[in-house]
Amino acid sequence: MEILKQLSEANGVSGAESEVRQVILDLIRPHVDEIQTDTLGSVIALKRGTGGSDLRVMVDAHMDEVGMMVVGHDSNGMLRIVSVGGLDTRLMPGLRVQVGPDRIPGVIGVKPIHLAKNGDMDKAGEFESLRVDIGASGKDAAKSKAPIGTRIAFHSEFIEGETTARGKAFDDRAGCAVLVHLLQGEPFPFDLYASFTVQEEVGLRGARAAAHAIEPDVAVALEGTIADDLPKEDDESPTTRLGAGPALSVVDRSVIYDRRLNRLLTQTAEELGLPVQFKQPGIGGTNAGSIALSGVGVPVACIAVPCRYIHSPAAMLSKGDYHNAIRLLRESLARLDESVLAQPV
Repeated sequence: MEILKQLSEANGVSGAESEVRQVILDLIRPHVDEIQTDTLGSVIALKRGTGGSDLRVMVDAHMDEVGMMVVGHDSNGMLRIVSVGGLDTRLMPGLRVQVGPDRIPGVIGVKPIHLAKNGDMDKAGEFESLRVDIGASGKDAAKSKAPIGTRIAFHSEFIEGETTARGKAFDDRAGCAVLVHLLQGEPFPFDLYASFTVQEEVGLRGARAAAHAIEPDVAVALEGTIADDLPKEDDESPTTRLGAGPALSVVDRSVIYDRRLNRLLTQTAEELGLPVQFKQPGIGGTNAGSIALSGVGVPVACIAVPCRYIHSPAAMLSKGDYHNAIRLLRESLARLDESVLAQPV
């Protein structure tokens, strides 16, 4: 779990992924044949195949995480903020955060309850009512420490339990960690292009550019996905369940996934006795949506690690799901050849 810990504790809010990018470069450099950082900041690495297949296979995981951005400064030194990616504002008041590349400690504040008037509490969950306090003495001090555009990440420690792990940014550092493990293994018959992409949380942007550069024949997106499996009175169909295996997808808001690749994944899991589950259709989206529409079109699949409390400082995953995702990916790619794509769509 050390790789996941390093990636989780690095900061990389969308558009400011340099810290996590450096961690990834250090982890993969000894295991790939070529490596580049594109103009948007995504890492594209090539692990050459043994020559047994002409396929160009892309496996993608996004580096960025949800967070906040400074958009203004109050006279008392408080920072005005907006969200970067999808955040549940009900969780925000009182959270510890890290501001900018220097990780300035801060806390998210809201109007205290004894000063709240009618309707104020209803607005407590709106970003317009939230501020970040870094202890600045005034507006000028706040501007010098955290100029407009400064990213803000959750302040969270990675904690490993007996069967679970907890930390921030598992969407998608879990996918990044799975991809790092894949690159550290033996080569495949085909050339493997690994893309660690930027700005997924704000529109699947980095993967679109990376896919145009790679021009893959087939692609797999790796993700951390929502596990909505806590008790609810009316919820008999959670998105995924923790501990039920890696999650595959049929369709979401970004793409319809390739039936041939899903068949390969499910058959591989059955042969190996690995648990897998299908994510509830129509929920969310992944970089596969951008990759599928690149070039002349690309067949895509997704393998995701289910995570509770996913866009929060304390996402939780099952270590079994995580390790099974690594194994399912490697064993499925070992079975991938031109005959899989020759099947009817």
